Amino acid sequence: MKKINQLIIALGSIFSLSILFPVPTQAVCPICTFAVGAGLGISRWLGIDDAITGLWIGALATSSGMWFGDWLKSKKVGSNILLTINYFSFHILLIPTLYLLKIAGNPFNTLWGVDKIILGIIFGSVAFFLSVVTDRTIKKNNNGKVLVYYQKVILPMFYLSILSFIFHLITN
Repeated sequence: MKKINQLIIALGSIFSLSILFPVPTQAVCPICTFAVGAGLGISRWLGIDDAITGLWIGALATSSGMWFGDWLKSKKVGSNILLTINYFSFHILLIPTLYLLKIAGNPFNTLWGVDKIILGIIFGSVAFFLSVVTDRTIKKNNNGKVLVYYQKVILPMFYLSILSFIFHLITN
């Protein structure tokens, strides 16, 4: 019961801060990135399998890389090569850090012969990227308009939730 109360307080605080300090929506907005990070922290705190946690870590790294890339574009900094390097640098810096912190690398914590967190990062990164592609495709085919409000938030959460459920079935 104590964990649930703490979770309610944390989510209430996040919601309150987002109302008090709104930010303009961007291609992959900081609020979405923060939501993915919060999902990651909560999943680890609740003891959810590392493969599922890895999905959210991968989505967070992808979201952060895309958000920072959009920021670089808005400042007219860099070329496509620099933006690609930026995107992968979030992942390249993340994975060794997970090994150094001993979050990844346990030989008994694998799925299909791959560390569960690393496997989750790969699947989560691809899922988040595909959700962005799906959003852009829907807008392109709908005269630049979304089909539903908050589509940009709903699609990544939907993709990640479906993958989380599939990994839950596989790991249990």
